Amino acid sequence: MHGPAFFAYADNYLVDVKSGIIMDVEASRAIRQAEVGAAKTMIERTEQRFDIKPERLAGDTAYGSGANLNWLVNEAKIAPHIPVVDKSKREDGTFSREDFTFDKERNVYTCPAGKVLTTTGKLFNDGETLYYWARTHDCRRCLLKSHCCPKAPLRRLERSIYEEARDVARAPAKTEAFERSRRDRKRVEMLFAHLKRIFQLGRLRLRGPRGAQFDFTLAAIAQNLRRLARLVIRPPPVAEVCFA
Repeated sequence: MHGPAFFAYADNYLVDVKSGIIMDVEASRAIRQAEVGAAKTMIERTEQRFDIKPERLAGDTAYGSGANLNWLVNEAKIAPHIPVVDKSKREDGTFSREDFTFDKERNVYTCPAGKVLTTTGKLFNDGETLYYWARTHDCRRCLLKSHCCPKAPLRRLERSIYEEARDVARAPAKTEAFERSRRDRKRVEMLFAHLKRIFQLGRLRLRGPRGAQFDFTLAAIAQNLRRLARLVIRPPPVAEVCFA
C-alpha cells in the first residue's frame, strides 16, 4: 500500500444469500489461511446454535484449497461452489495431466503411450502433493516424447492428496447452479462495501482479537436490522378511489 506495514483484522461473514441475512461473523487475522479457517468455524457454530447447515457454499478461489475442499466434501457434506485453480494444464502444446489416465486402485497414471507413472508415496509441498514418475528407459524410446517432455529425460506429474475433493468441486463449474451461486455472492460483497461506505468502519474502536470480534459483531447486527426492516415493513395499501 506504499506505506508502513500495520496489523489488520479481517471480517468474515457467513451469509444466507437467499435473504441476505448474516448468519455468523468471525474476526481473524488478515491472512488467507485464517480466513479459510474462519469459514469452517462459522459453519460449525451455526449448525450447533441454530441447527442450520448450508447445502452449498459459495466462495472465491481463496476457499478452494485442497484441505478446505476435502473438509466440505467428505466431512461436512456441503457442495462446494468454489472456483478451483488448476495449474496442471500446459500452454506449450505438450501433454497436460488430463491427458494421462489415473487408476485409483493401483495408484498409478498411464501416459498416452501406455506407459505407467508410479509414486514413491513421499509427500511434498507442505505434505499435500504426490509426484508420479515415468521411467527414463520408457521416455527415452517413446515416439511421443516431443509432445510430452521434450526438455526433460522423463515425465513427472503432480497430484494433490485432496484431488478427489477437487474433482467434486470442478464438476458443477459449468452448471446453472454454479453460475447462480456466483451471482448470489454479490450480496456478500455488498455487505462489506456497506461496512466501509455507510458504516465507515475503516478502523476498529476496540483493541485485540476480542475487541475486533465485538466491533464486527455489532456491525453485523446493525446490517441485519437494516435488512430486517426492509423485509418486514411494507408500504401502506393504496386507497381505492370511489366515484359517485
